[in-house]
Amino acid sequence: MSKEIRIGVMGMLRGSGYVSLFKQMEGCRVTAVCDFNPVSLERGKAALDDSIRVFTDFDSFIDSGLFDAVMLCNFFFEHVPFALRAMERGIHVLSECTPALTLAECVQLCEAVERTGCKYMLAENYPYFACNLEMARRFARGDIGRALFTEGEYNHPVTVHDKNMLAPGLYHWRNWLPRSYYLTHSLSPIMAITGATPVAVNAKNVFSPEELKGSANRVGDSVAVLMVEMDDGSISRLTGCAAWGGHGNWYRICGTRGNMENVRGSLDRIRVQYNGWQIPEGQSEVNTVQARYSEDEDLNRAAAGAGHGGGDYFVAYDFLRYLRGETEPMFDVYRCVSMSATAVLAHRSAIEHGRDFRIPDFRDPASRKVWLSDTASPFPDADGHATMPCSSHPDFAPTAEDIANAEKEWKEAGLI
Repeated sequence: MSKEIRIGVMGMLRGSGYVSLFKQMEGCRVTAVCDFNPVSLERGKAALDDSIRVFTDFDSFIDSGLFDAVMLCNFFFEHVPFALRAMERGIHVLSECTPALTLAECVQLCEAVERTGCKYMLAENYPYFACNLEMARRFARGDIGRALFTEGEYNHPVTVHDKNMLAPGLYHWRNWLPRSYYLTHSLSPIMAITGATPVAVNAKNVFSPEELKGSANRVGDSVAVLMVEMDDGSISRLTGCAAWGGHGNWYRICGTRGNMENVRGSLDRIRVQYNGWQIPEGQSEVNTVQARYSEDEDLNRAAAGAGHGGGDYFVAYDFLRYLRGETEPMFDVYRCVSMSATAVLAHRSAIEHGRDFRIPDFRDPASRKVWLSDTASPFPDADGHATMPCSSHPDFAPTAEDIANAEKEWKEAGLI
């Protein structure tokens, strides 16, 4: 794609930041945005100008012919249906969050990319933290040898009030979101650093519903702990979106020659330790290193002010390079859906007391075909019916008092 790239953005709550980023980059132009929520449009209007057309209806937006590629920043559970509709119209897709919520959607997404020839990329920003990019460079040059054991933690506790503000409504998706489903922030950095892909998973959840008492939360679990077998033979211990005391992210890679991790509480420093008899020239046995995004200082300066530790900048930057044919994405459709399948099967494992599940090879049409009818989902329909439990304790539900408190806070905030 040598011509100017026209970008559309769906969902302005997160998308407004990307509108601003794309407007700063050469060779592209934001031509249209869409959001049905007037509050989100109002909050994001500072990123807009008169050249950008605003839609409040997705059908009109996607059929407008105004853009070559769309960034999907819509609700967590809507990405695949919107991505399929875009690609059927020849529109390339940058999808935020977990790409698919069922195994059937994983298959549908792969088939759509293959059938349409459209480009698809996940807008996962955590691999672009300076610490993770630094570890990826060191791993690629062989500093710590072959990966044996890795760890990825994404921990994001919230107050009861914040939970209610984030999840207004009994059937809001955040109230039904299993802990393993928001997996990409813990798994994707490990995959990006090592190049490995999940092939099997088992999981156990920690049930502690008292932490969000007073909310409409239907999950009750605070932590999902996953053991994931990777295709390079390593084992990874992961969380989904955990909620123990103290927010933070932590990534660790243990190899045959040494290990490395981001310094706790920091996204721009790493600790590297080598075997005493395998120390690279110019290094010590134990090193604390200032991490850099890139060896290109212009990129470092450009990313420094962007959101999510600079990761948002590199998402936009690499998507444009991918569309121009200059690079392949860190997460193509097959690696994307391998994360989605890991999240879904980890939750099934937790429900079934730690049963081991194999992850389909989505590059193989025969391997993935058997999952095309697997539409089980923990998210409810309009009547509150789901086809899969969202909690490791399937009978858990908020009390009448919990719901009354949530509804009181929603009304006070003008959310219902």
